[in-house]
Amino acid sequence: MTAELEARIDQWRGYVQRRQAIAPADVDELEDHLRGQVADLCATGLAEDEAFLIGISRLGALDTISREFALEHSERLWKQLVLVPQEPGADGTPAHRELAVVLGLAVGAGLAVKAGLTWIDDAGTLARNLGLLLAPFLAAYFAWKRRLTGRTLVALAVPYAVLAVLLNVYPFEPDGSTEVLAALHAPVVLWVLIGIAYAAGRWRSDARRMDFVRFTGELAIYYALIALGGGVLVGLTAAVLQLVGIDVETAMAGWVLPFAAPGALLVAAWLVEAKKDVVENIAPVLTRVFTPLTIVMLLAVLVALGAAGGFVEVDRDLLIAMDAILVLVLSLLLYSISARDPLAPPGVFDALQLVLVVAALAVDALLLTAMVTRIAEFGSSPNKAAALGLNLLLLVHLVRAGWLTLQFLRRRCGFAALERWQTRYLPVYGLWAACVVVVLPPVFGFA
Repeated sequence: MTAELEARIDQWRGYVQRRQAIAPADVDELEDHLRGQVADLCATGLAEDEAFLIGISRLGALDTISREFALEHSERLWKQLVLVPQEPGADGTPAHRELAVVLGLAVGAGLAVKAGLTWIDDAGTLARNLGLLLAPFLAAYFAWKRRLTGRTLVALAVPYAVLAVLLNVYPFEPDGSTEVLAALHAPVVLWVLIGIAYAAGRWRSDARRMDFVRFTGELAIYYALIALGGGVLVGLTAAVLQLVGIDVETAMAGWVLPFAAPGALLVAAWLVEAKKDVVENIAPVLTRVFTPLTIVMLLAVLVALGAAGGFVEVDRDLLIAMDAILVLVLSLLLYSISARDPLAPPGVFDALQLVLVVAALAVDALLLTAMVTRIAEFGSSPNKAAALGLNLLLLVHLVRAGWLTLQFLRRRCGFAALERWQTRYLPVYGLWAACVVVVLPPVFGFA
């Protein structure tokens, strides 16, 4: 078999391995069947690429195969969902040892946040430093798990130290726009650094970047579930204690929340790593539910803005709200792409994604027009400059994504081209966030 065919089989195998109901031994068996099918078809005179596609189709839909294996081995999936694995992980680390490390880092993150709440009186200073307090513990987990080299650790430590110094040395005006912008954009820079740790320094790899996108989406799902369950538990406990005359408000605000919120983040990250792709079947469901709903929301926003004659005033709250909508659309698009079968042909959902991108482009164009008009009339400000830069980045991202999606629907390019564009453009947002934190404050006099 040629190297190109081997690469196709490796890609297919990677997709099958993400089906949690299929064990490694089952994947090996499926691969043997596929190789046999391809060999038989090639013997009849078919080209390798044709034989590969026909062989896959004869295996049946992978989702159907997953369901069949899950039904036959339901106890396997249930144990993977609720139990700590007995076997070592892929890196050879015992699962119980890894859990102990995670719990230790979770306690450390809680102590760091508690110390910040105790020693930092100013709300603005605390907001700027909150991400700095949490990021080292999550990065430390990946540094330990991925066994990062000293060179990678230095590459992470230097920008972190520079960011920490600038956030605390810059003479921000209290409650000023640049302080708020720095507090909002610093976590983006920190998340890029965490992504480098997650990728074990191989940030240039498209596959590793998409893995980090998938990790981010699954982390959000796990964290939301933990937060909902923990919120119910804490609420019921507080209600019972108050009924018997015990005041728990101080304890909740001073101890429970500072430890619970950062601790849940570490535990959620561990769950994503330990139970990889158990929730992967949820991802396509979520994207298929929220994509049409988001399209309806965008159309409603366009109608409302059109009826109101555009933006009456481009203030900070409006900029944040509109940019939040566009970032939500981008996140949904990225997560949809990360969860999609790259070998599947174009379908109805891909057409829906194109509609989503076009609607987002319309909102972005309207927002950019209003901002440019207001800047020309009243001058620039930190909020307008930051929002203008972000929306220009989103415009380029969405235009190219829409074009590649259209080409994919017309079968003019493969899905891999669309996937590569998403992953290779992501670092641009990190660079822009760094510019907002480092460059914009002195340009606008830290106002």
